[in-house]
Amino acid sequence: MFSNQIPDTEYADFYANYIKKSGSLSLLSGLGQGMQQTEAFFNSIPENRLEYRYSDGKWTIKEILQHLIDTEHVFVYRALRFARQDRTPLPGFEQDDYVLASVANRRTREQLINDYLDLRESTISLFSSFSKKMLEQIGNASEADMSVRAIGFILIGHEKHHIDIIKERYL
Repeated sequence: MFSNQIPDTEYADFYANYIKKSGSLSLLSGLGQGMQQTEAFFNSIPENRLEYRYSDGKWTIKEILQHLIDTEHVFVYRALRFARQDRTPLPGFEQDDYVLASVANRRTREQLINDYLDLRESTISLFSSFSKKMLEQIGNASEADMSVRAIGFILIGHEKHHIDIIKERYL
């Protein structure tokens, strides 16, 4: 399954850019390749840039990595609920509040990357366990419908989006 096979009725317009950025790899290949690229990218950043903000009120690079981790936790939970045909609408989450409460800048790069890698391995394992029918299940989160498979591609594209921002504005 590839991102261009997902009809736009399976995700909110807000996520279209993330779906597009997920590229032409299959879902599992994209998650695996993203893991390798993201680990290498964050390991390549000079230590003195990890807590840099390009403007007041903007997140640091460590906070961005923590945001990727937190978002993946939330979206994988959504994917599990939807795959299991739980029809309960799920609320959104306020990403800025999560970042503030995370105290990511107190953590080391190694701690953050290890958390990311552990989570991504778990994400790949979960998505590998889903049948075609489960991947096509639709649920509702943040007052919008989305499919399990769209969630996977959103995670891939969301990660690429933030790496692009770091390259453009932080390094």
